[in-house]
Amino acid sequence: MGTQKNTIKIRKKKNQNPESQFQFDLNLCSKNKDLHGAIALYQSAITNNTRLNQHHLNALLYLCSNSVADPSLRDLASQNGFLVFDRMSSMGIAPNEATITAVARLAAARGDGDYAFGLVKSMGKYNAVPRLRTYDPALYCFCEKLEAEKAYELEEHMGSVGVSPEEPELAALLKVSAETKREDRVYLYLHKLRSSVRSVGESTAKLIRDWFCGEKASEVGEVNWDAGRIEEAVSRNGGGWHGRGWIGKGDWVVSETRIASSGWCGSCGERLFCVDIDDEETEKFAQSVALLAMEREVKSNFREFQDWLEKHGDYEAIVDGANIGLYQQNFADGGFSVSQLDAVVRELYNRSGSKWPLVVLHNKRSRALLENASHRKLVKEWVDNGVLYTTPNGSNDDWYWLYATVKLKCLLVTNDEMRDHIFELLGSSFFLKWKERHQVRYTFVKGNLQLQMPPPYSSVIQESEKGTWHVPVAGDCTEDSEKTWLCITRPSVNIPLDEVLQNVETSQNGNDLCCDVKLLRSCTSGSVGSSSNTSDGSLDLSETRDKGTIAATGKRKERSSSTF
Repeated sequence: MGTQKNTIKIRKKKNQNPESQFQFDLNLCSKNKDLHGAIALYQSAITNNTRLNQHHLNALLYLCSNSVADPSLRDLASQNGFLVFDRMSSMGIAPNEATITAVARLAAARGDGDYAFGLVKSMGKYNAVPRLRTYDPALYCFCEKLEAEKAYELEEHMGSVGVSPEEPELAALLKVSAETKREDRVYLYLHKLRSSVRSVGESTAKLIRDWFCGEKASEVGEVNWDAGRIEEAVSRNGGGWHGRGWIGKGDWVVSETRIASSGWCGSCGERLFCVDIDDEETEKFAQSVALLAMEREVKSNFREFQDWLEKHGDYEAIVDGANIGLYQQNFADGGFSVSQLDAVVRELYNRSGSKWPLVVLHNKRSRALLENASHRKLVKEWVDNGVLYTTPNGSNDDWYWLYATVKLKCLLVTNDEMRDHIFELLGSSFFLKWKERHQVRYTFVKGNLQLQMPPPYSSVIQESEKGTWHVPVAGDCTEDSEKTWLCITRPSVNIPLDEVLQNVETSQNGNDLCCDVKLLRSCTSGSVGSSSNTSDGSLDLSETRDKGTIAATGKRKERSSSTF
């Protein structure tokens, strides 16, 4: 039986046509990274007039382009790779993206970035669309040869077709800019890194350190900057950066440090921001939510809500009432837990200095609560205090609480992961960034409420109002408090430790720890239960000073109550 099976296999292989046999043998060469064997196979196919197609030739080009990394094979791979590409052109076979990428790698290997870039620019006539990998060979070639202007032109071309550089590409552009002393470009690529990655790799961190420790970096910057304009730019951008250019003059001090859980830098003493999306993005976001909502809701109902919100827009927290009321109610006697919702409402009221949150609840549920005698008094109290907004029959209350949160730039209390298709319409990366800064999660442990606030600071590259830079470096640690940061400052703007402690003390009595809903600077990290609040609604915060972190105890100032 075994002999019969082997005979069938051999017969089947013998019956293959030349093209199939070529593909089979070529796959073996690719698997074994056998460049010599693949070239011999190709030459034999040409001699025997084997009909080769795009897939065959692309496989050969791929093997050649991968082989140029081996010095002993570089010349052989380059020479034969271009012969294969010429054969493809003479046969009238249109190249696709894989073809162009492979040939671009061959060109870059011989130092011809112009040829590689020219291939990319010609892809339109073949109806082929470039990818990031298609641009990489030319980009890295230009950067290695310090041809900065060509690298910038290539990056601009990437943007024109919707391709975005990632950390390796931005690091290469940063390096060539630093080495050619283009400080404006260094500044630009630091900000592109800020918006693209959460933490930089070790090699990128070294590039950044080398720039700031270099002679050119000490010469750049404004001495007499407009502090008001810088502060306004930081606020408009959502915190964490201003984008107005280098600040100060003189040498930079670069040190490795850690950031305390409250956001204080253990080296320079500045406090990092909880970075939000900027004002323009926020407004576009709100408009997108409204447009999508009105496509799926009764327009008049949602417009009525928008008009109502314009007149009652002083909320600092929005509550997803259904999510909280139905939390952990999947048991025999479970239902809608009014006590859980009331606990959240009162906790937020106490934390904010006697400001009521807005609870969004479907009309069906609110009516059911009013019909229950044991709940009626509480629900009427909510209504009287402007706590409750009921969405109309047939509506999806998700649109209402999402729009209110975005429009008012405030916090949202919900455990909803917002993975439904309606949220996917908003765009994943943008939406995830917003959600991280605005969503407050909760749990009930033995009936006691615990709120999980957004982090007090963002683990991203930050540029302060005084020109200081903080750069998180990727590592093995999972906790933000253990992460290594580069603290980059100038002695003229470095805050002495005694001034830092004075700032912390001042924040205890001022409004620094009050919830600034626009920048979310006051959000407290960790699970904080009701017991963490004092009787007057203030919030106590304590930190220990360890390895350069700052010790702080803050107390939130109570604000006057508001009525709606």
